[in-house]
Amino acid sequence: MQTNFNSTQLADPAMASSEGVIRKCVHCGFCTATCPTYALLSDELDSPRGRIYLMKDMLENERAPTPDVVKHIDRCLSCNACMTTCPSGVHYGHLVDHARAYIHEHYRRPWHEGLMRSMLAFVMPDPGRFRMALQLGALARPFASLFDKARWSRPIGAMLRLVPNKLAPKSDAQPKSIAKTKRGRVALLQGCVEPVLRPEIRAATLRLLERAGFEVVFASGETCCGSLKHHMGLEEDSKVSIRANVDSWIREVEGGGLDAIISTASGCGATIKDYGFILRNDPAYADKAQRVSALAKDITEFLAESGLPEIKPRNLKVGYHAACSLQHGQKIIKAPIDLLRAAGYQVAIPAESHLCCGSAGIYNIVQSEIATQLRDRKVQNLERLQPDVIAAGNIGCTVQIGSGTQTPVVHIVELLDWASGGPTPAALANKFQ
Repeated sequence: MQTNFNSTQLADPAMASSEGVIRKCVHCGFCTATCPTYALLSDELDSPRGRIYLMKDMLENERAPTPDVVKHIDRCLSCNACMTTCPSGVHYGHLVDHARAYIHEHYRRPWHEGLMRSMLAFVMPDPGRFRMALQLGALARPFASLFDKARWSRPIGAMLRLVPNKLAPKSDAQPKSIAKTKRGRVALLQGCVEPVLRPEIRAATLRLLERAGFEVVFASGETCCGSLKHHMGLEEDSKVSIRANVDSWIREVEGGGLDAIISTASGCGATIKDYGFILRNDPAYADKAQRVSALAKDITEFLAESGLPEIKPRNLKVGYHAACSLQHGQKIIKAPIDLLRAAGYQVAIPAESHLCCGSAGIYNIVQSEIATQLRDRKVQNLERLQPDVIAAGNIGCTVQIGSGTQTPVVHIVELLDWASGGPTPAALANKFQ
């Protein structure tokens, strides 16, 4: 695609990066075949190609974002399915992140949108605040439908519907010391949302890694991965968290050493792998961020490389949901399936497995109508498989899919832990003992 950015604009590294992305687009339209919003809405401006035109015009001409442009960019899930099918290597993810940062800086949202987004950015990355919000939300959950009557209040209703009926108790799962015969030393991302909603995922991961012979550490000073704020366009705020994490993990690298930084939330893992790009122009952090990104591994990626501990095969049919941040963001496709099969599970893949479930960070709150349609489409495809259990590799997906089905939904690592001697996953406790 031809561009006309001037030399002053291209002196800005973010603008130069976006210009390079835009120039790679050849208008082929392959992206429209895999874009979830285009599949639902059939609107060219709700396809990656259409959004690239909008972002090019906005950035190149330094236009003030209009409500219509913001609407179409807000509707993007950042699922990156378009990047999987793009034959030209267009890094749409970097472009849309820059466009969102530009919108945050140059656009004044309606008060209710701004308030909701500020609240989510304040609450969700902090486990203490998030737990308190869920406790309050449980009291208001019966009144969720009252918020559906006005467009401005619908995100509140959507948010309340996602509040669990019963909040899991705080987990006391901590790493154990491993004998000198350990195979390696890894840092496990502690997370923000996941340990509050599903603390059993961390517990299962610790058991599984330690059973496989790895010493696991929680890095002191670690904070939110920065993903949520980064994808909301809160660039500087997200970099505060990212720098803190880089410092935290580099201390571990230079102390006891690290073989990997492991994430059980694929959305977080995709962002950590991008730390090197995000901080590429920060002279104090660029090299350190690259080192951290090189160490980042999804739990399934790491186990596929290191191997599972001894297995007692479980004869269950698993409907596998490939999280977008895993299959499109990190390009990890075979590892989760191979691991589940190695653990004795019968793995079934649903139709349209490339399409997003509609979770996408805060998307199922701020774009709840589209998110619900995508969820229902995903659940329908999964339930056609008639699985005993549904497995996914991202907390957002497990919550989103779980809100639309009676079939138990668990994290992949819970099934792997169970098959290697761990307890029955909590979601399956009533069904399998």
